[in-house]
Amino acid sequence: MQRLPVITAFGGFNPAGRSSFHRGYARMVLDKLGQRERIDTLSDLAALMGLRTDASGPLEPGLEEKVLKGTLVRELEARIYDYRRCHYHQAANLTNPTGISFEISTRQLPHPLPNDWQVENIGSGRVRVTTASLSVMLDSFREIPVGAAGQLPTGFEPGERYNSRFHPRGLQLAVLGASDAVLSMGVGWDEVVAAAGPGNISVYASSAMSQLDPYGNGGLMQSRLRGSRVSSKQLALGLNSMPADFVNAYVLGNVGSTGAVTGACASYLYNLRAGVEDIRNGRARVAVVGATEAPLVPEIVDGYSTMGALATTENLRKIFSGEVDFRRTSRPFGENCGFTLGEGTQWAILMDDALAVELGANIHGSVAGVYINADGYKKSISAPGPGNYLTMARAMAESRAIVGDESLKRRSFVQAHGSSTPQNRVTESAILDRLASVFGVREWPVCAVKAYVGHTVAVASGDQLISALGIFNRGILPGIVTIDKVADDVHQDNLQISCEHVERDPVSLELAFLNSKGFGGNNATAAVLSPHVTRSMLEKRYGTKAMLAHHRKNESVVEQAVAYDVKASKGELQTIYRFGEGLIDEAQIDLSVDKVALPGFPPIELDVNNPFADMI
Repeated sequence: MQRLPVITAFGGFNPAGRSSFHRGYARMVLDKLGQRERIDTLSDLAALMGLRTDASGPLEPGLEEKVLKGTLVRELEARIYDYRRCHYHQAANLTNPTGISFEISTRQLPHPLPNDWQVENIGSGRVRVTTASLSVMLDSFREIPVGAAGQLPTGFEPGERYNSRFHPRGLQLAVLGASDAVLSMGVGWDEVVAAAGPGNISVYASSAMSQLDPYGNGGLMQSRLRGSRVSSKQLALGLNSMPADFVNAYVLGNVGSTGAVTGACASYLYNLRAGVEDIRNGRARVAVVGATEAPLVPEIVDGYSTMGALATTENLRKIFSGEVDFRRTSRPFGENCGFTLGEGTQWAILMDDALAVELGANIHGSVAGVYINADGYKKSISAPGPGNYLTMARAMAESRAIVGDESLKRRSFVQAHGSSTPQNRVTESAILDRLASVFGVREWPVCAVKAYVGHTVAVASGDQLISALGIFNRGILPGIVTIDKVADDVHQDNLQISCEHVERDPVSLELAFLNSKGFGGNNATAAVLSPHVTRSMLEKRYGTKAMLAHHRKNESVVEQAVAYDVKASKGELQTIYRFGEGLIDEAQIDLSVDKVALPGFPPIELDVNNPFADMI
């Protein structure tokens, strides 16, 4: 009997806003919300963006327009960088038939001196240099051909929400996102640790691109070439394991298992599988899973653009037949020309079923499994391959075994990778369409969250998970509203790809597939079960009496969670950042052959049984 990984909390931030309590999801389906929900959603965003502190009542029209225009995919804002006037250095060689002469401080002389330099001391720490030619780097500016991105809501700067000195933007997001998930849980973290045991907690999170702004690897690589010094922090903070490390050290104080699994654009699902497998196999009782990415720096955009992977302004003009609508540059399964980068962070807290019931935790769904396969031999490292057929087929087969044929055929939907490239729209739709035919699925709903928030790289599948949980809660399947119609070469005989939101009874949606494809042949598919299916499974395992007790405990859990949401909706995020707090005195660690007791934690029992006893 395996343990079921139950989703007890989730949180994060992306271009749609805050993820907890389905806030970001509500922004995506805003047009289908009732007046009260719409006002609540816009007020929450206005507070997050620093436009309003009063979270009640409708926004005046001008303020509402600012909120709408300052969220989701849009034209790149100058606060990120000015894509129309991006700084770079132009190499040049200066020559003069009579020679070149200039003055310079002795401290600025290169080492060693070029052989053709004649140096004359002119006093006051300066010299005059004469040479026949001089190689220089001239300050220049150019327009980067990509003008849109999925940016955090305008005015929301994660580094302003805690003491983030010298932290790369991606790690700022990790601290805020993990805090949002923990605080939305409604159960105190210390209570979770006490119930699960400190050795039974796993944290898995990563960044696919690492931290590439000036405070991380970007600054590390550029400092000497720009004439400045490398800092002591840049290398360490640039590692792609730092999202997990920061959350362990400053948010959770975790002493359990940790790891950072990277699989390009499928990284979130790779980390999710690690957490799910820990819980299913009894290696952990709690798994905190996340990813964070802040790729909106000129060098990264330049790199993806040079690959031909991004939607450039020039190519978009051909699609729009003139002026580009920057709100609609991310166009999954429609006429498209490349993906649109986005930034964000997403986190989920999983518990084994017994612990979730014991603590009265919120039940947002559960993860049946995550399935990963590579592509085999490849001609192009960035091209899709056959591995995704395997991940989807395995996910569908095991899900059918768990919830039955009818749930798969009539009560499931897909959160597609939907990267918005011409190649993806053909290959992924072919996979989904063929497998739908094999398993007897007709008019299979297909959603693509990247149409709203762009491609957040490692976080992309986290965006899919958050959207799926919103769909389970509200029943609105977000349409691909950035396209007018599905492209002619998309396979859709058995699929339902809608350009408009589709409303369903939430109870009729029981199963979600999150599909992800990454450079290098990193394919992953997760099967997520709805809250009501999860509760039904828990009742079958533990009985009606236990679930009634869970319900009674859950009332206070919900009350605490909602109290956080009320404050967060006023802009009070209460970010958890415990720098230097609660340090463990190693001299006070109590050691024995069967347990280790850290001060302030319940003892951690050591496994003294021989796992290979049958072989000895």
